[in-house]
Amino acid sequence: MTETPRRSGARQGEEHVDIVPAGAVPAGGALGGVDLASPPRSQWRDVWDQFKSHKGALLGAGFFLLVLLAVTLGPLIWTLDPTFIDIRARNQGPSLAHPFGTDQLGRDTLARMMAGGQVSMAVGVTAMLLALLLGTLIGVLAGFFRALDGILMRMTDLFLALPLLPLLLVMVTLFRQPLSTAFGPETGIFILMVTAIGITSWMPTARIVRGDVLALKEREFILAARSIGTSNAAMITRHLLPNVMSPIMVSATLGIANAIITESALSFLGLGFPPDFPTWGRLLFDATDYLQQYPERVIWPGLAISLTVLSVNYIGDGLRDALDPRIRGR
Repeated sequence: MTETPRRSGARQGEEHVDIVPAGAVPAGGALGGVDLASPPRSQWRDVWDQFKSHKGALLGAGFFLLVLLAVTLGPLIWTLDPTFIDIRARNQGPSLAHPFGTDQLGRDTLARMMAGGQVSMAVGVTAMLLALLLGTLIGVLAGFFRALDGILMRMTDLFLALPLLPLLLVMVTLFRQPLSTAFGPETGIFILMVTAIGITSWMPTARIVRGDVLALKEREFILAARSIGTSNAAMITRHLLPNVMSPIMVSATLGIANAIITESALSFLGLGFPPDFPTWGRLLFDATDYLQQYPERVIWPGLAISLTVLSVNYIGDGLRDALDPRIRGR
């Protein structure tokens, strides 16, 4: 075994030669268990590794991506018009021409499922973004400004105390006709659904963000930024918001599931989109009259709603674990 001399100065003016085996330092350049040749790992790489270890979250993300591809790219492949009426083909079971069968008017159920999925997903994502914007804004203002905390939190408690479904029913009853007249039946009801769901779903996000902001604004880096004269706007945008992204992202995923369920419930009650404008909740509502004769009409939209909401909940569970630094790396 060859040996490599290593020189070290023990005292000034003296030279000491140590004999170190050549194989003592690995070829890869690792020192003390750290690979010096490998690039540093990013935080998002650690988040992804932790997310991959959650099998339910991976399955949920895969199914949710599959649903998104089906409702966006599916109509390009299955080109039947979901509103086309063929009385001669009404009430048919699954076949090659109609894999999911047809409804009482002969409309293709698969085409209506894909069209309904587009509407339900659009309502869910848009309402979630509105609720997230309101919840984050109110939570940051309440946590950062002590004078606004009491007012904003009492308003949050008031919205939490209101019964959700009766409030939504009142909003739909009051604003359905004016919005339909102003923007058209489909666009007006879409605006009404998104607004009604968004302004009744922001409260949990506001309370979570407020709690994190209250804890963060006492940390040393916030005090240091304040000591050098950082403005409140810069403090919020540069230091607070990036550090509360974890609960915001988790709330976003769970908000999509809540919005899809709420829209489906309103459509099932007949208060959603018009009958000729399919959503998963509307398809479920239309199929209840034929439950005994054609139970598959209830199964398809029911499965779509249930599995989509379940997959989103699993994604939120995986993100909560992956974004928590106390769990990451275990």
